[in-house]
Amino acid sequence: MLTWTTGCSDKKPVAADSVVVDSLPAVDTPAVDTMDQLISEQQMPKAADELFDDFIFNFAANRKLQMNRIKFPLKVVDGDEVSYIKKGQWKMEHFFMDQGYYTLIFDNMKQMDLVKDTSINNVVVEKVYLGEEKVKKYMFERLGGRWMLTSVQTNAMIQNTNASFLAFYQRFASDPDFQLESLNNPVMFTGPDPDDDFSTMTGEIAPETWSAFAPELPSGFIYNIMYGQKYTEGNQKIFVMRGIANGMEMELTFKKIDGEWKLTALSE
Repeated sequence: MLTWTTGCSDKKPVAADSVVVDSLPAVDTPAVDTMDQLISEQQMPKAADELFDDFIFNFAANRKLQMNRIKFPLKVVDGDEVSYIKKGQWKMEHFFMDQGYYTLIFDNMKQMDLVKDTSINNVVVEKVYLGEEKVKKYMFERLGGRWMLTSVQTNAMIQNTNASFLAFYQRFASDPDFQLESLNNPVMFTGPDPDDDFSTMTGEIAPETWSAFAPELPSGFIYNIMYGQKYTEGNQKIFVMRGIANGMEMELTFKKIDGEWKLTALSE
């Protein structure tokens, strides 16, 4: 059963065709090389160093900028092993640019405001390999007003502060039966009004109608950007899928109820 009310909002949903799971291989091709060359000829605006999001998109797309914004030799820590990568050994890292969206994890809505904080000087971009249960962390620092990649660290997922949620999410995203079992009854829904582009609809999703609303979620690996937020084990996680350059967004709110993670709200 669904009941709806409407309200004004400028939030737009993540389009189905923008949510592609690991669809493009992270390899260089002649077309990619040509695009890299064209982008590399464009100079990043100085203002992009103010907001990390502006910087990381330039860093991931501009080969010349990326090479100039890495502190070589780059320290690489993998478990207990430490090594250093020289400039000539580095391979272009496009991060999430190939998939057209990126993901974020927050404990609460207040943490989401950190994305716009221009005073932060340390940011971590995490690539979470869900199947391998590993987390690769790209450590960025603002040095002399310029964002720089200073080290890369890889650890077991179980060592991550979000370990409990990440293990749950991997199964939630890949196992339809488990996903259905992990729905709160009901799941609160907020989405666009198909009859009014400037309004939203709110209501409740019952488990038996979930298949009509269930989003396609990445299950191989996900990204997370830590803008200085301090995670706790906590009883709530907000999983955000945010489109690149299209303003689209989807939020899934999970809460731990009686010791089990449950999806309690979906917002598009």
